[in-house]
Amino acid sequence: MFDPQTVKLGIAPIGWCNDDMPELGAENTFRQTVSEMALAGFTGCEIGNKYPSDPVVLKQQLDLRGMRIASRWFSSFLLDQPYDQVRRDFEAELDFLAAVGANRINVSEQSGSIQGKDLPILTGDHRRIMNDREWERLCDGLNALGRVAASRGFKLCFHHHMGTVVQTAGETDRLMANTDPDYVFLCYDTGHFTFAGEDPLAMLKKYVNRVGHVHLKDMRLRVVEEARKNHWSFLQSVRNGAFTVPGDGDVDFDPVFQLLDDANYQGWLLVEAEQDPAKADPLEYAIKARSYIRAHTGL
Repeated sequence: MFDPQTVKLGIAPIGWCNDDMPELGAENTFRQTVSEMALAGFTGCEIGNKYPSDPVVLKQQLDLRGMRIASRWFSSFLLDQPYDQVRRDFEAELDFLAAVGANRINVSEQSGSIQGKDLPILTGDHRRIMNDREWERLCDGLNALGRVAASRGFKLCFHHHMGTVVQTAGETDRLMANTDPDYVFLCYDTGHFTFAGEDPLAMLKKYVNRVGHVHLKDMRLRVVEEARKNHWSFLQSVRNGAFTVPGDGDVDFDPVFQLLDDANYQGWLLVEAEQDPAKADPLEYAIKARSYIRAHTGL
C-alpha cells in the first residue's frame, strides 16, 4: 500500500511516560522508552518529558537505535499572549527540531484548554468557545507561524484536540477555511475526532490534501460512553483506558489507510495512545500496534 520511502512509521512516548500526568510511567527512563520503540519495529518518535534537552545527545541516542524524531508538540497561546512572544517560543522549538533532523511541528492552541483540568470533557459548558475576533486572531497567528515554519523547511501541522478551542468538526472546518493551505496543515488524529463524536473518515475526506502529519489513535467507545455518563475529565478518561493502539479499539483504520494512500500522502504515520503503562504494558502494546499496521498496510 504505502511506499516505505515516503511514508514512515513512528510511535509517541506517551504510552511510556505521560506528559500531562508524569506520575504515569515515572519509572520508565528515556533509554528504555526509545529502546522498546526500536525493539517493537518503529523508526521514529515524537518527544516526551524524559527526552534529553540537548539535541546532540538526543540525536546520538536515537541514531544508536536506528530512530529519528518525527515531530514535536508545540503549545501556542496566540489568543492570550503577544504574537512576538509566541513566535520566539516557536522559533526556539524549530531550532531544536532542525538540530535533530525533523521537519514537522504539531501546534495546539492551549489558551483556555481544559485538557489538563479536573472538568468534564464531554458534558457541560466548560470549554472556551472563541468569538469572531478570537477566531481571526488565531487564524492570522497560525498563518504567520506557518510562514516562519515554511521558510525553514517545516510544515506547521495544527492538532485539533479534546478540551481545546478547536475540538469539533465545525471548529476544524472554520480553522481550515480561514488559514492558508500553503502554510497551515492538519495534524490529523483519528482518536480525537472519534472522542469528540465526529466521523474521522469524513474529516479525512475533506482535508486529506492538507494533512501534514497523522496520529493513529484507537478508541474504546465503551469507555468514552462511561466518560460521558460519569462526567470524567480528559485525564480521567485517559487513566480509565479511553485510548488504545490501532487494532485494539473501535476505530476502522482500513479506509483511513486507503484514503491516505490514494491521496499519495507522504510523511509520518505516528501511533499515539496515551495509556497508563501500569495497565497497558508499553512494549506489548507497541508490538501490537506494529503488527496491526504491518498486516493492514504492508509497512
